[in-house]
Amino acid sequence: MTVSQMGEADRLTVAAGTPSVTLMENAGASVAHEILRRWSPRRVAVLCGPGNNGGDGFVVARHLDAAGWDVRLALLGARDSLKGAAAHHAQLWAGAVEALTPAILDGAGLVVDALFGSGLTRALESQAGGVLADAAKVAPIVAVDVPSGVMGDTGEALGAMATTLTVTFFRKKPAHLLLPGRDLCGEVVVTEIGTPSSVLDEILPQTFENDPSLWQNKLPQLREAGNKYTRGHALIWGGYPMTGAARMAARAAARVGAGLTTIAVPDAALAIYATALLSIMVHPIGDPEEFGSLIADDRITAFLMGPGAGIGNATRARALAMLSTGRATVLDADALTSFQADPPELDQAIAGPCVLTPHEGEFARLFDLAGDKLLRSRGAAQRSGAIVLLKGRDTVIAAPDGRAIINANAPPTLATAGAGDVLSGIVLGLLAQCMEPFLASAAAVWMHGEAARSFGPGLLAEDLPDLLPEVFNKLPSTS
Repeated sequence: MTVSQMGEADRLTVAAGTPSVTLMENAGASVAHEILRRWSPRRVAVLCGPGNNGGDGFVVARHLDAAGWDVRLALLGARDSLKGAAAHHAQLWAGAVEALTPAILDGAGLVVDALFGSGLTRALESQAGGVLADAAKVAPIVAVDVPSGVMGDTGEALGAMATTLTVTFFRKKPAHLLLPGRDLCGEVVVTEIGTPSSVLDEILPQTFENDPSLWQNKLPQLREAGNKYTRGHALIWGGYPMTGAARMAARAAARVGAGLTTIAVPDAALAIYATALLSIMVHPIGDPEEFGSLIADDRITAFLMGPGAGIGNATRARALAMLSTGRATVLDADALTSFQADPPELDQAIAGPCVLTPHEGEFARLFDLAGDKLLRSRGAAQRSGAIVLLKGRDTVIAAPDGRAIINANAPPTLATAGAGDVLSGIVLGLLAQCMEPFLASAAAVWMHGEAARSFGPGLLAEDLPDLLPEVFNKLPSTS
């Protein structure tokens, strides 16, 4: 949920009869509970800000004090300037309220950062930023909502320090998933504080964390009476002389369930592809007319253009030909860059289900958009009419209607040549089986990350397709 949506959730909760002081009590108590679960009693410095985040801090301090901890509390600003629920809970704190200076950290074995929550829209000022910087040198930090200095809607960090634990409430914010905010949050725990789930029916959030619960019941299902064509026919253009990318994408499409996978290749590359592939069909192409005849076969249910295809007019023409069929098409890598001289040509050509899978460099060549990753991905999807899968450790999948999914399970081992080609192949294989493109893209990204995570160090891109059956087998049951 965005910061404004979370504010609306609080407003609706209060309007339904839960006082704001109760919400704040529950929030602070939940932070204290998570601390008590992880650390033994020690001196703790609770750093409170001038708003509701600071009010949460007063509650944390009170609960830790009641549990026998040595608690020191510092406030940025004057106690009598606090308002509303924060003022109420500040009055319940019986201990001293110290000034926010580095002295508060003396002897601290833990620091609670309750200075600023996710609604902050500016860089930390020197007083708060300086104390937090010192805190990071002396003790683990527990953040209330987000680390102070992390922007809740974007993940942008303006003076924030890395924390060991972040406790937030009701639902995550984009900052808990988008970089660099995600890296600064440490372990993220979402606690319930009395906000009823029914508020979501009024707020209708459009941003989701990628998880099998979003798409598992939409995965293609095997049928007893099915055959290879009913399971879908995926077609990839195979480049030359760069042949490995298309071959890995083809194996991924087949492993994820496409009944037939074909690579169309230039005549000169036939021997290379045919020798290296067994279950993947190889179709030699001698001229553009022959390619046109091949993609006219309506038994082909999805196309992929890009991996190893080469940048230029020929790749652009083949991509346009695929798009003109109105059937599901994935454009990746060289296919995207081949439109950099005329991005509107690509937008205008998208007439059916389409997924674009750029990394940041390819994205910049096609979309002159500024802002955070969510904003840019949504803008690109709206402009192009395609699902935009903007890759990275915080991959964002955006739909033209404004929905977006943020993926957070990609391990560092995916930073290896060819991993993106495998991802585009997984998307292709799911589209070939007629899975809806937005959820197919989300499923592909999550399975790609899970396959890499299960393998561990030493991963090569060509390992990924053969890990997919294990990922399927480990999906949680939906029964």
